[in-house]
Amino acid sequence: MPQLSALDAQFLHFETATNVANIAGLAILDGELNRADLQDLLQARLPYVPALRRKLAPVPLGLDHPYWEQEDDLDLDYHVREIGLPPGGDDRQLAEQVSRLHARALDRSRPLWEIYLIHGLAGGRTGLYTKIHHAAVDGVGGADVLAALLDLAPTPAPPPPHAPERDEPPPGAAEMLLRGLARMALNPAHAVRFIAQAVPHMDEIPVLSSLPGSHTLSGLARKAAGVGQVPDLPASPAPWTPFSGPVSQHRRFAFVSLPLAEIKAVRKRFEVTVNDVVMAVCAGALRRWMAAHGGAPDRPLVAGVPFSLRELGDEQAGNQVTLVPAPLAAHVDDPVERLRDVRDVMCRIKDRFGLAPARWLREFSESMPAALMGLASRSAFGLLGQTAPPINVMVSNVPGPQFPLYVCGARLLSFYPVSVITDMSGGVNITAFSYDGSVDFGVVTDRVMVPDAWELTGYLRDSLDELLDAEASFKR
Repeated sequence: MPQLSALDAQFLHFETATNVANIAGLAILDGELNRADLQDLLQARLPYVPALRRKLAPVPLGLDHPYWEQEDDLDLDYHVREIGLPPGGDDRQLAEQVSRLHARALDRSRPLWEIYLIHGLAGGRTGLYTKIHHAAVDGVGGADVLAALLDLAPTPAPPPPHAPERDEPPPGAAEMLLRGLARMALNPAHAVRFIAQAVPHMDEIPVLSSLPGSHTLSGLARKAAGVGQVPDLPASPAPWTPFSGPVSQHRRFAFVSLPLAEIKAVRKRFEVTVNDVVMAVCAGALRRWMAAHGGAPDRPLVAGVPFSLRELGDEQAGNQVTLVPAPLAAHVDDPVERLRDVRDVMCRIKDRFGLAPARWLREFSESMPAALMGLASRSAFGLLGQTAPPINVMVSNVPGPQFPLYVCGARLLSFYPVSVITDMSGGVNITAFSYDGSVDFGVVTDRVMVPDAWELTGYLRDSLDELLDAEASFKR
């Protein structure tokens, strides 16, 4: 009888015709993949993947967060679809199809996922686009879902020997209402707790962190609460950019793979992490794009960086993530200085949240009455998106396996993330996934703000080349 957490429900509530909470991935497979074979694989494995076998069970009058209800009769003809590109379809044609698919909201009367087989790619390859609603999984959970459908060898592994677990059915309408009323009675206590816990963490919370004195007040509150000394977070209000403001209904998607060995060479030479290099490459690409569209920024952009709250071994479903605003040194011209600035910022963030994890987003969600969350979320997105978006761009880096994987015998060549843009987070999302010797970047943009997402992927390559040139000069 699982129920959506308040944070899970937030991803449902903020959705509008333009803000869509689909997270997805585009897999490129070597060879053709048959739809019937894929359906057979899913038929065998879906009973062991809870996130893909559940649909929403709404509470009457919206008095509480929905429950998950197990769907025993999955319609795989609906969930697994196939489309074709013109023969010899290139990457741009593939990305254009993904752009259209990604902008479409999922049907909430069904389990919240879809898979598309995309045929006709050049070189006999096949595209596999998989999307799932953010209310069902976070980034870590989504990777687990994907892993359940992949194999370590061309021959698919047999299903687990144990029988799949079953969810208890959700409560009846009357019990849902009683539970919803009980939760409403507790909301004032949640609100008081949020306020008490938010003050020591004001410097973590977008919008609040930009208020004068917020960092000083956070430090005093932590000291009074006996939290102890933790590193201060770097402060930087988000400047207005060409990709700030409300997003449209339309998306653009592009992708590029960069060699992991090249990124590691930069990492080794400048004694930073792979994630630091990825962030610096994104900063350089954004700087180049802005320079070509009105002028390079004169102060840091603010990147929204997802930060997992999962502890090691935690396999609980749903979202356990917060969003950390991080200054991104797109204003720095020198690539090495840019990298070092990124390293310093990320070190401070890691040190801070290693001692005091950012849980404000979860606590804030719990403090809101369920019946008001939808209106409040949409109103906040609309207001802040038009006036003062707290974030310019979403940037995320997900480490993946460094060995080949297979789907129904077809080798996975690349896996490009396809993520979310919103009014509050800006019209650009850059997400990287490392796999089998490459770092695969998926870039999602708003079609009106950034019409050509491929321009950004080209700048990602250029930005890494800058660092490689600097690395080579250090050798001399």
